[in-house]
Amino acid sequence: MTGKLDGRVAIVTGAARGIGERTVRRFAEEGARIVITDVLEEEGRAVAADLGDVAMFHRHDVTQEGDWQAVVAAATGQFGGVDVLINNAGIFRKAALEVQTVEEFDQVVAVNLRGVFLGMKTVAAPMRARGGGSIVNTSSTSGLTGLATQVAYGASKWGVRGITKVAAMELGEDNIRVNSIHPGTVDTPMTMGGSNRGNNPLQRIGLPMDIANLHLFLASDESSWITGAEINIDGGSLAGRVLGEPTNAGHNAGNS
Repeated sequence: MTGKLDGRVAIVTGAARGIGERTVRRFAEEGARIVITDVLEEEGRAVAADLGDVAMFHRHDVTQEGDWQAVVAAATGQFGGVDVLINNAGIFRKAALEVQTVEEFDQVVAVNLRGVFLGMKTVAAPMRARGGGSIVNTSSTSGLTGLATQVAYGASKWGVRGITKVAAMELGEDNIRVNSIHPGTVDTPMTMGGSNRGNNPLQRIGLPMDIANLHLFLASDESSWITGAEINIDGGSLAGRVLGEPTNAGHNAGNS
C-alpha cells in the first residue's frame, strides 16, 4: 500500500456491507481514518471493530439533517475533521410510472437524493476549515440514461448528477472537489445473487473493489484537477449494444 490517504479523515455512508464496506477497507489500507455510517448497526459495528482504531461506526439515517450533524461532529471529535465524503448510501425500488406510489417515490428520493444534498451541505464548512476536500456522490448508469420501471430511482440518480455539478461550481474556490460516479450492475447484496455475466462488453458485472478503487482515486491527490465530472463505471454497458441486445444496466448500481 502507498499511503494515498495518509492523514485524511473520510465519512463513508452505507458502509456496513457491499461497496461501502469494500471502500472503507480500501481506505484503511491507504492510511485513512474512517467514520463508517449505516442504518445496519450490527454489520457496521463489526466492520469498524475489524478495522480497529482507524475506524468508528455511527448509526446514520442519511435523510435526517440532525443525523448528518451528529456524524460530522463525531468525525471531528474523534479524528479532528473531515477531508473526504463518500455518499454511497442508497436504496432501489422498481416500479413502472403508472403503478409507482407517491410514498415509495418520496422514500427513494429522500435516501438517494436528499441524503446526498444533506451530506454535501454538512461537510462543506469542516472541509473548508481543513483547506479543502473531496466529495464523491454515487449516481448510477440510471442517472445517465432512461430505463423503464425506474421512475423513482432514475429521478433520484439524475438528481445526484445535477446537484454534483452545482456543488462543484460553488465549492471549487474552497478547494473542495465534487464528482459523481455512475456504476452499472455491481455484485452486492442489492443484486440478490444475480448472474455474474454482465450485459456489457467486458461480459461481467462489477465487483465492489472496482468501485472502491475509483473512490480511492477520487479521494486522493491523484485526481486533484477533477471536479464536476461524471464518471461512468459500467464495463462499457452504455457504449452500445452487446450481442445484439439493448443495454439494461444500472438497475442494481451503487450502494449497500
